[in-house]
Amino acid sequence: MTTRTPDRFRCQVVFPALGTTAAMLVTDPVALPAAEAVLRAELAAVDRGCSRFRPDSELTRVNVGAGVTTTVSAYFAEALQAALRAARLTGGVVDPTVGSAVIALGYDRTFASLAPEDARPVPVSRPASGWRRIAYDPRTRRLRLPPGTRLDLGATAKALAADRAARQAAAVTGCGVLVNLGGDLATAGPAPQGGWRIALADDHAQPAPQGGPAVTVTGGALATSGIRVRTWRRGGRVLHHIVDPATGEPAAPVWRTVTVAAATCVDANAAGTAAIVLGARAPDWLRANALPARLTGLDGTVLRLGGWPADSHAPAPADLRGTAPGGPR
Repeated sequence: MTTRTPDRFRCQVVFPALGTTAAMLVTDPVALPAAEAVLRAELAAVDRGCSRFRPDSELTRVNVGAGVTTTVSAYFAEALQAALRAARLTGGVVDPTVGSAVIALGYDRTFASLAPEDARPVPVSRPASGWRRIAYDPRTRRLRLPPGTRLDLGATAKALAADRAARQAAAVTGCGVLVNLGGDLATAGPAPQGGWRIALADDHAQPAPQGGPAVTVTGGALATSGIRVRTWRRGGRVLHHIVDPATGEPAAPVWRTVTVAAATCVDANAAGTAAIVLGARAPDWLRANALPARLTGLDGTVLRLGGWPADSHAPAPADLRGTAPGGPR
């Protein structure tokens, strides 16, 4: 997913973060330094709080302490509640307790550090322990995970960071802001005249081509989930990072990408991830939840739901390049 805006609003910053690419556009060039400071502070906070790969992150501390009641920070509490809300709204199809399953599949380090080929066999899969078994009191921020449970907040924490950064940057600067974190895209404040132009790159494998499909948004959020970029081989199998909590296995391939529009990036991300896991059941679920979505099948066939417009086309190469979706790194 990439973005275009009218030339007079082209004021942006792009840099690597969280194992992907962070990008920000603002409608007032004078506001860019302040907005960028907000974005960088938010990315640092989500990395400290929610990274699976930092030994000093709060998530690591919580996972190590599974079975023991602990008090979590206000930031971690917000990320946890976003994950639990996603689990509730998707009926557990998106579940933060898939951490052990993701590690068992071999995604136990940053994606850039994974060996492209691992000869070890894939362990026998086990269902996630289940989000309903998490004991959490939002008043006291006291949390207890079932013994042996590992949280993975990657499905929601990056989207939450996009929402928070866009909202805070717009409040600080008073201008329109768009934040794109590897396909998790949030807007806040007044949009530029004509809206934000979003070019869609299939599976994030390549930047959106000149003349590729594009949409225009004036508010809210978009998120794209896909199965063909964050992949690796283990025991002769090609694996990907979106795990079905019911089986502990990578979701069966039906859609190579799903893009969803929603009021918040957290909700759009949860819906897109759920659609990948639901597979053939995804269209009915998205219709029932009245969510605009664009689904691309393995053969390239496109299904549009919920009033998603017919493809228009980006007239020129993309300004911002979304990269593979994934959690905090």
